[in-house]
Amino acid sequence: MSVRIGFYQVISRMDLTESLKEFRCLHQGAKAGTLGPPDLATYRAARDKLARQLLTAQHLALPPGKRQRRSLRVARALLLELEFQDGTVRATTLQLSSGGLAALLASAPQIGEVVKLSLGIPGGQPLQADARVVAVKEHLGNAMTSFQFLGLGEAEAERLEKFVFDAVLEYFGGV
Repeated sequence: MSVRIGFYQVISRMDLTESLKEFRCLHQGAKAGTLGPPDLATYRAARDKLARQLLTAQHLALPPGKRQRRSLRVARALLLELEFQDGTVRATTLQLSSGGLAALLASAPQIGEVVKLSLGIPGGQPLQADARVVAVKEHLGNAMTSFQFLGLGEAEAERLEKFVFDAVLEYFGGV
């Protein structure tokens, strides 16, 4: 028997259920800041294991010729402000990972353009970062635009990772 993650067919239910159970308690402790160094190392190892399992599932579902992702991504709508050379644009994210994000924009920016962004993450101050436009797909008068974070600090990357895994755990609920 298998489980579905969005459009992705994944690993067996038993493997996934066990990984989620191991991970859930550690994740809550990491978010609360109550894990000591040994438990924090265990948390990061469990997070990496779960991410590898979910990325493997995403890779299995890729059409031939598509590039594999390096970071686990989730579908999440967050408020986003992008500062381009010719002005500021407000948008909502469609997908998010610790490596970047995707948003639907009214017009297509240039691939390679670097922007400043402010990303509203629940439970804290907006994340401020630089990002590069890495892909644009125009569709019905809009532009699905992918951005790669540049020079993201360790604390900001960790904050994003925790948010991504909050979304994963929310998706699977009581599993």
